[in-house]
Order: sequence, then structure tokens, then C-alpha cells
Amino acid sequence: MPDLKIRSYQKELLDRIDIPFADIQQNMKELNTVNTLLGGHAITIKGVKSLLQHNQQDEISICETGCGGGDNLQAIAKWSRTVKKSFSFIGIDIKASCIEYAALQYPSLKAQWICSDYADVQFGNNKPTLLFSSLFCHHFTEEELINMMKWMKQNSKTGFFINDLQRHPLAYHLIKWLTRIFSSSYLVKNDAPLSVARGFTKKEWKNILQAAGITNYTIQWKWAFRYLIICRNEQ
Repeated sequence: MPDLKIRSYQKELLDRIDIPFADIQQNMKELNTVNTLLGGHAITIKGVKSLLQHNQQDEISICETGCGGGDNLQAIAKWSRTVKKSFSFIGIDIKASCIEYAALQYPSLKAQWICSDYADVQFGNNKPTLLFSSLFCHHFTEEELINMMKWMKQNSKTGFFINDLQRHPLAYHLIKWLTRIFSSSYLVKNDAPLSVARGFTKKEWKNILQAAGITNYTIQWKWAFRYLIICRNEQ
């Protein structure tokens, strides 16, 4: 077991560029199951609700950076049917295989799928209402995250939120045990506990946000071992 007092910088298998598409598909399916059963999608919807709480606009656009297989946007779209507003969605991912999978998996979702490094995407005058990422930030170094926080603030109207893992020994052992028993994906078995080891503590998140010049934020702990970080732009 790694020393979880110190953040791991070991790359995950999913960060490689030579993973077969069939393996990506299985990985995405299992991640969706984990997000559903362990409340990850529910946390994402809480982030959306919080940022839209005082929004009076009838048309809402939501963009996810590192959208993977699109399951987060699909979960939000399902929830949005209960809200009397018009929603549109944008998914950004650097991996063409993820974008291809998302488009195939959710053809009825009114989404614009963009295969690109998020930093190369500029919205100009058409900024989305809000931006978010889920299980994405732990793939980056602290310095890279500082730049990402700046980009998310600059490219959203209302603000942005982060849904990501807390680095914690119990979380590490729990996900390692669960994936060993229930997962059939070598990617999930390898990357899930490593993702926890690459996660951040609350103090580390505060340092990252401070370095990015972001002061209007809240950090909430959520089960199972997640942080929901909500950053509101100054109006």
C-alpha cells in the first residue's frame, strides 16, 4: 500500500494512448455503475443545483471537462426533465475513444461532443452557464490544476464545481476490495485505487484554489470519500 500521506503521481493505465476501444467501453460502463451505486452522480447533480439556485435564465448550458463516456451529462439530463428550463450540454475530452463512446452510448442526449485538450477550447461570448469536472482533476499535477481552475473560472458564466476523490486509506482499501471482487475490467482494477492515491486532501484543495486566485468557494465532504468544490463567479 502506498503512503497516502503523500500524493501519488503514478500515471493510470487510462492515461495511455494505446488502450483498445473495447477495453475503454468496459471501463466506462463500470465507472458509470460505480458512480450510480456510490452516489457520484447524485453529488454532481447537487453541484448543478447549487450553482443554478439563483439563476433566472430560461436557457442553461452545462459543460463537462474530461467527460469520459458521457454518463455524468446523461445523469444531469435525466434530472433536468424535472426543471422548467431548457438545457444544452457540452462534453470535452482529449481522448477520441471516450468521445466516440459517449456519442454512441447517448445518441438522444442534446450534447456537443468536443475531442480536444480542454485548455484549447475557448467559448468567447458563448460561455456555458456552468462548467464542472468529475473524477478528472486527480489526473493532473497541482500546477496544472491551478491553470485549470483559472480556465474554468474564465470560461463559465455562473461558476464551476469539482466532484473528485478524497485521498484516504479507508477509501483506498474499500475501492480496491470492491473492484477486485466485482470488476471485470483490468483498467478499473488498476486505476480505481490508484485514483484515490492521486486524490487531494481538503488542505491541498485550499492551496490550489488560493494559488489560482479563487476566493468564493465552498468545499463539502460527501460519501463515498468525495469532495464537492463549488466556485461561484463574482456577479
